[in-house]
Amino acid sequence: MTEKPGGPDRHSRRDFIKSGLFLITGAVLAPPLFAFRPENTPAFTLKPIGRSLALDDYYIWCSSPIWGDDGKVHLFYSRWKKEKGMSGWLRGSEIAHAVAERPDAPFTDLGVVLRPREGYWDGTTCHNPLIQQVGDTYYLFYMGNSNGKTDTKRIGVAVSKSLDGPWQRSDEPTLMPGADGAWDDHCTTNPAFVKGNDGKYWLFYKSWNTAEYQNQSGAVRGNRKYGLAKANHPLGPYIKVSDSPIIDFSGRPNNAQLEDAFVWKEKSRYYMIARDMGFYNHEYGLILSSADGIHWSEPQISYLDMKSYIQEGEPPGHLKRFGRLERPMFLLDRRNGKPRYLFGATQGGSAGTSTTFVFQIESYKLS
Repeated sequence: MTEKPGGPDRHSRRDFIKSGLFLITGAVLAPPLFAFRPENTPAFTLKPIGRSLALDDYYIWCSSPIWGDDGKVHLFYSRWKKEKGMSGWLRGSEIAHAVAERPDAPFTDLGVVLRPREGYWDGTTCHNPLIQQVGDTYYLFYMGNSNGKTDTKRIGVAVSKSLDGPWQRSDEPTLMPGADGAWDDHCTTNPAFVKGNDGKYWLFYKSWNTAEYQNQSGAVRGNRKYGLAKANHPLGPYIKVSDSPIIDFSGRPNNAQLEDAFVWKEKSRYYMIARDMGFYNHEYGLILSSADGIHWSEPQISYLDMKSYIQEGEPPGHLKRFGRLERPMFLLDRRNGKPRYLFGATQGGSAGTSTTFVFQIESYKLS
């Protein structure tokens, strides 16, 4: 099934040129044709828009877009002070709001909506925002921790009737880890959300086992897997569908795993994009599909590394993850719910930190 996005949300070529040229300043578009092995052709054909949100004093990550009733694109993103370095997200991230006239236009920062709250489960960081609308209510799922470490990462949610707030947060996490020794006893993080065909609200989450994480060595410790919990209401309570993960690559070579999942539905089938962590490499995106949300296909390539789309100068030495798009999320068509734009986070930019990067989806093929 090949899709070419279109309909009432399309903008003229003149609009695209006017808004997009300045966004790729400092970057050169990669040649449109480059060698693929047929089996490695990505599912999505992408046109780079550029670094549409960058702040001189911050690292930016986790860019979750949504259409507003005002016809503008609203973005909920995480950020932390530049002086904290790339790892500063774990202790000191906050969630902010930005807005743009169109998906291919620059975003203007509107300020912080969620900060860490001392004494609560999100006392040291607020990260991984995912904005969703159900009926007339907005749900801002996110991850917080309380000790500046990974073992207190928990998923929670804030609620508002308006994208401009005010936001009411949960005093307790929405989803807790499993019991000691379980595959998911370490944390709950990287929320992905969709309304299932069964009428329930589905919350996908990433986790891993604490003992494996503590006892392994190397650049990537532990093996990240995905679980699923369901509820009758977006606020929960959420009940895990199984004591086992629904996505588990741990039996594959190279300690293969995935993270940063985003889930959507097309024609009653579920699709997931995620960042590859060793199935192909650590730079590509993955795409998987499922009829029931529990049994998933073999992963294919959803998008390529950044250098396949743009050419930028050599990064500063401290940007060790330069060249890959992380935290992929879609801006879906307002009319039919199909992917229109790909938003993600990538290191680089004029401040030597990380920024939001946006791609227009020209076409895509789903299996």
